[in-house]
Amino acid sequence: MQVRRPRAGKPGRRAFVSGKKKQNTKKATVITDGEGRTLWAGAFRPGRMHDQTAVRTEGIADLFTQFPQVKAKVDAGYRGLAKEFPGQVQAPPLKPKKDATPEETAAYEAERHKQSSERICVEHANAEHKQWRTLQRYLGRREDFDETFLAVAGLVSDRAAER
Repeated sequence: MQVRRPRAGKPGRRAFVSGKKKQNTKKATVITDGEGRTLWAGAFRPGRMHDQTAVRTEGIADLFTQFPQVKAKVDAGYRGLAKEFPGQVQAPPLKPKKDATPEETAAYEAERHKQSSERICVEHANAEHKQWRTLQRYLGRREDFDETFLAVAGLVSDRAAER
Protein backbone atom coordinates (compact mmCIF):
# COMPACT_ATOMS: atom_id res chain seq x y z
CA MET A 1 0.00 0.00 0.00
CA GLN A 2 1.23 3.47 -0.82
CA VAL A 3 2.10 5.65 2.18
CA ARG A 4 3.40 9.17 2.74
CA ARG A 5 7.03 9.80 1.96
CA PRO A 6 9.24 10.23 5.04
CA ARG A 7 10.58 13.73 5.67
CA ALA A 8 13.95 14.62 4.14
CA GLY A 9 16.91 13.89 6.37
CA LYS A 10 15.04 11.23 8.37
CA PRO A 11 16.96 7.99 8.88
CA GLY A 12 15.53 5.01 7.02
CA ARG A 13 13.87 7.14 4.37
CA ARG A 14 14.86 4.82 1.51
CA ALA A 15 13.54 1.72 3.30
CA PHE A 16 9.99 2.54 2.23
CA VAL A 17 10.74 2.88 -1.50
CA SER A 18 9.46 -0.27 -3.17
CA GLY A 19 11.58 -1.62 -6.01
CA LYS A 20 8.51 -2.88 -7.82
CA LYS A 21 6.19 0.12 -7.50
CA LYS A 22 8.90 2.81 -7.30
CA GLN A 23 6.82 4.47 -4.61
CA ASN A 24 6.85 4.80 -0.84
CA THR A 25 4.96 1.73 0.31
CA LYS A 26 4.28 -0.48 3.28
CA LYS A 27 3.44 -4.20 3.08
CA ALA A 28 1.32 -6.45 5.27
CA THR A 29 1.30 -10.24 5.43
CA VAL A 30 -2.21 -11.71 5.32
CA ILE A 31 -3.05 -15.36 6.02
CA THR A 32 -6.39 -16.73 4.81
CA ASP A 33 -8.05 -20.11 4.86
CA GLY A 34 -8.98 -22.14 1.77
CA GLU A 35 -12.30 -20.33 1.47
CA GLY A 36 -10.75 -16.87 1.40
CA ARG A 37 -11.54 -15.80 4.97
CA THR A 38 -8.91 -13.68 6.69
CA LEU A 39 -7.35 -15.59 9.58
CA TRP A 40 -4.49 -13.24 10.45
CA ALA A 41 -3.06 -9.94 9.25
CA GLY A 42 0.18 -8.44 10.45
CA ALA A 43 3.93 -8.48 9.89
CA PHE A 44 3.92 -4.90 8.63
CA ARG A 45 7.15 -3.88 6.98
CA PRO A 46 8.61 -1.22 4.67
CA GLY A 47 7.94 -1.74 0.98
CA ARG A 48 11.57 -2.46 0.24
CA MET A 49 11.66 -5.61 2.42
CA HIS A 50 11.17 -8.89 0.57
CA ASP A 51 8.28 -11.20 1.54
CA GLN A 52 10.68 -13.99 2.44
CA THR A 53 12.60 -11.76 4.87
CA ALA A 54 9.38 -10.75 6.62
CA VAL A 55 8.36 -14.39 7.07
CA ARG A 56 11.69 -15.13 8.73
CA THR A 57 11.80 -12.05 10.99
CA GLU A 58 8.20 -12.53 12.18
CA GLY A 59 8.80 -16.21 13.03
CA ILE A 60 6.20 -17.53 10.59
CA ALA A 61 8.75 -19.93 9.07
CA ASP A 62 9.38 -21.41 12.54
CA LEU A 63 5.70 -22.29 12.80
CA PHE A 64 6.03 -24.73 9.89
CA THR A 65 8.68 -26.59 11.89
CA GLN A 66 6.50 -26.64 15.03
CA PHE A 67 3.33 -27.66 13.17
CA PRO A 68 4.25 -30.12 10.37
CA GLN A 69 0.57 -30.83 9.63
CA VAL A 70 -0.01 -27.25 8.42
CA LYS A 71 -0.05 -26.79 4.64
CA ALA A 72 0.10 -23.55 2.68
CA LYS A 73 -0.18 -22.35 -0.91
CA VAL A 74 1.93 -19.26 -1.50
CA ASP A 75 2.83 -16.93 -4.35
CA ALA A 76 6.22 -16.75 -6.06
CA GLY A 77 7.59 -14.35 -3.42
CA TYR A 78 7.76 -17.24 -0.96
CA ARG A 79 9.52 -19.75 -3.23
CA GLY A 80 12.39 -20.14 -0.73
CA LEU A 81 9.90 -21.18 1.94
CA ALA A 82 8.53 -23.81 -0.45
CA LYS A 83 12.04 -25.18 -0.98
CA GLU A 84 12.66 -25.35 2.76
CA PHE A 85 9.31 -27.04 3.54
CA PRO A 86 8.50 -29.02 0.35
CA GLY A 87 5.74 -31.15 1.90
CA GLN A 88 4.00 -28.20 3.53
CA VAL A 89 4.40 -25.15 1.31
CA GLN A 90 3.43 -25.11 -2.37
CA ALA A 91 4.65 -22.28 -4.63
CA PRO A 92 3.99 -21.74 -8.34
CA PRO A 93 6.21 -23.78 -10.67
CA LEU A 94 9.34 -22.27 -12.16
CA LYS A 95 8.93 -20.88 -15.65
CA PRO A 96 10.62 -23.09 -18.28
CA LYS A 97 13.67 -21.81 -20.16
CA LYS A 98 13.34 -20.26 -23.59
CA ASP A 99 14.66 -23.38 -25.30
CA ALA A 100 12.10 -25.67 -23.57
CA THR A 101 10.11 -28.10 -25.68
CA PRO A 102 6.44 -27.40 -26.36
CA GLU A 103 5.53 -30.35 -24.11
CA GLU A 104 7.48 -28.83 -21.18
CA THR A 105 5.85 -25.46 -21.77
CA ALA A 106 2.38 -27.03 -21.91
CA ALA A 107 3.04 -28.98 -18.69
CA TYR A 108 4.20 -25.77 -16.99
CA GLU A 109 1.09 -23.89 -18.11
CA ALA A 110 -1.19 -26.68 -16.86
CA GLU A 111 0.55 -26.83 -13.46
CA ARG A 112 0.59 -23.03 -13.13
CA HIS A 113 -3.10 -22.84 -14.01
CA LYS A 114 -3.97 -25.55 -11.46
CA GLN A 115 -2.06 -23.80 -8.67
CA SER A 116 -3.49 -20.43 -9.65
CA SER A 117 -7.04 -21.80 -9.59
CA GLU A 118 -6.49 -23.20 -6.09
CA ARG A 119 -5.13 -19.83 -4.86
CA ILE A 120 -7.72 -17.55 -6.44
CA CYS A 121 -9.86 -17.35 -3.28
CA VAL A 122 -6.78 -16.19 -1.36
CA GLU A 123 -6.07 -13.49 -3.94
CA HIS A 124 -9.69 -12.36 -3.72
CA ALA A 125 -9.35 -12.13 0.07
CA ASN A 126 -6.22 -9.98 -0.31
CA ALA A 127 -8.01 -7.77 -2.81
CA GLU A 128 -10.99 -7.36 -0.48
CA HIS A 129 -8.85 -5.44 2.02
CA LYS A 130 -7.79 -3.02 -0.69
CA GLN A 131 -11.39 -2.41 -1.81
CA TRP A 132 -12.11 -0.48 1.36
CA ARG A 133 -11.97 3.24 0.69
CA THR A 134 -9.60 3.82 3.61
CA LEU A 135 -6.89 1.66 2.04
CA GLN A 136 -7.45 2.45 -1.65
CA ARG A 137 -5.19 5.46 -1.42
CA TYR A 138 -3.99 5.68 2.15
CA LEU A 139 -3.08 9.29 2.92
CA GLY A 140 -2.72 9.07 6.69
CA ARG A 141 0.48 8.98 8.65
CA ARG A 142 2.78 6.06 7.97
CA GLU A 143 2.88 5.31 11.70
CA ASP A 144 -0.91 4.81 11.75
CA PHE A 145 -1.06 2.48 8.74
CA ASP A 146 -0.69 -0.72 10.79
CA GLU A 147 -3.67 0.06 13.03
CA THR A 148 -5.79 1.15 10.08
CA PHE A 149 -5.01 -2.02 8.12
CA LEU A 150 -5.77 -4.21 11.15
CA ALA A 151 -9.11 -2.44 11.65
CA VAL A 152 -10.08 -3.03 8.02
CA ALA A 153 -8.87 -6.66 8.22
CA GLY A 154 -11.08 -7.17 11.27
CA LEU A 155 -14.08 -5.76 9.44
CA VAL A 156 -13.36 -7.93 6.40
CA SER A 157 -13.01 -10.98 8.60
CA ASP A 158 -16.30 -10.26 10.41
CA ARG A 159 -18.11 -9.72 7.13
CA ALA A 160 -16.76 -13.01 5.73
CA ALA A 161 -17.92 -14.87 8.87
CA GLU A 162 -21.50 -13.69 8.27
CA ARG A 163 -21.71 -15.33 4.84
